[in-house]
Amino acid sequence: MSTERRFTIVGGGQSGLQLACGLLAEGHAVHVVQNRTADDIAAGRVMSSQCMFDQALENERDLGLNFWEDNCPTTDSINFTVPAPDGSGKAIDWNGKLDRIAMSVDQRVKIPRWMAEFERRGGRLTIQDAGISDLETYARESDLVIVAAGKGEIAKMFERDAVRSAFDAPQRALALTYVTGMKQRPDHSAVNFNLIPTVGEYFTFPALTTTGACDIMVFEGIPGGAMDCWKDVKTPDEHLAKSKWILDTFLPWEAERCTDIALTDDNGRLAGAFAPTVRKPIGRLPSGAVVLGLADAVCLNDPLTGQGSNNASKAAKYYLDAIIAHGDRAFDEEFMVATFETYWSYAQFVVGWTNALLMPPPPHVLNIMGSAQGFPELAKRIANGFDDPRDFFPWFAVPEEADAYLKRLAA
Repeated sequence: MSTERRFTIVGGGQSGLQLACGLLAEGHAVHVVQNRTADDIAAGRVMSSQCMFDQALENERDLGLNFWEDNCPTTDSINFTVPAPDGSGKAIDWNGKLDRIAMSVDQRVKIPRWMAEFERRGGRLTIQDAGISDLETYARESDLVIVAAGKGEIAKMFERDAVRSAFDAPQRALALTYVTGMKQRPDHSAVNFNLIPTVGEYFTFPALTTTGACDIMVFEGIPGGAMDCWKDVKTPDEHLAKSKWILDTFLPWEAERCTDIALTDDNGRLAGAFAPTVRKPIGRLPSGAVVLGLADAVCLNDPLTGQGSNNASKAAKYYLDAIIAHGDRAFDEEFMVATFETYWSYAQFVVGWTNALLMPPPPHVLNIMGSAQGFPELAKRIANGFDDPRDFFPWFAVPEEADAYLKRLAA
């Protein structure tokens, strides 16, 4: 067991609490500062869609935080569909089986349970909306302060990395709808992903929410297009009606599954937009003290590829491993930069893949996604790339590599 160090983590979400429990297991003193109580979170709005693939789930299993294995519905495959241009049916439709199941647990279920578990294991939890002056206090009290909160005053401390940030404005109008009553797929469950050219994307998958099993509908509308349609939606009923209108208009096969849906609860909905952004990992306080940014605070991805909670889990794991390896040395700026860069060596592929899919697809990507209909091996590889997007490179990114790979498959 290493020497006890003192850590303060600001932000108790997927990454903050996972890292906190990992540090407790190593014998360290850990203080988590969270801006909402467990009851506030449980009774509040949904926060994300959080479909987690095997590597991220394994990180939770390793720390004994996988409390929902027995009652969370599983996602067994990725299904990809592109409607025919004339609206007559499907131009592309294929299914790739996941090697290992994925799961989505509503953060309103997960985070309160993790907060209680963190305290049960000996962690110190403070409910407070921390500002800069609070960070100064934590920096004096701690060997290392980690900021895992992606919003508010303290998130602004981390400077946008212009080289690594492809966009400075939102690329999609986003909405989430948590529902019961959706007709299940035949065969096995899936992330049903529909790409509607020039309009946006819609995907849906099973999940566990505060009321039990549900399905999560995720809408990604291209700004200014027909699916950028949430600004005037105010009530739960209006939100559900708008969700159904999109399916009725663009995706009749998805509408057919949703004739009898209802919201899980009045808070089972969310709409908004944000710019995908990579930030520099060091936040500098007025005193000169430095803090380290984690997950969404420094690497915020569009939900298009469902990587947000997966990234958060993997970032927490990279940081935990770096802290353990660092021993009893000081957590200086060099450590902070090196730790983030180690995580970035993975995350850059997630960011590159997601950002590419936010743009109109180039011919080689259209060719790949169309070819998967004829090559089950390719469909399976794309599906499993959601667990580790590094496998998409270089063949998904480079036209010549894509051509060479497809030729090998055909041979």
